[in-house]
Amino acid sequence: KSWYDQKTRRIDFEVGQRVWLYNPRRIKGKAPKLQCSWEGPYSIVKKLSEVVYCIHKSNKQKNKIIYSDRLPLYLERQLM
Repeated sequence: KSWYDQKTRRIDFEVGQRVWLYNPRRIKGKAPKLQCSWEGPYSIVKKLSEVVYCIHKSNKQKNKIIYSDRLPLYLERQLM
């Protein structure tokens, strides 16, 4: 655990920020290399603890409770 704590970097997200969700689950019958591992963007709804967040993608979907290791920040493209 101490080795993991030294190597990990924790990002504190704010409510309303947009993030990607890493989903390593694969669909059977499709080449894993061609499947996308990232879903989103999702919005942060609530911070449940220092490392657990409640996120949602749209109003039609249920909220998901996700550990922060699976959430990198979503950076929007700037149009010129």
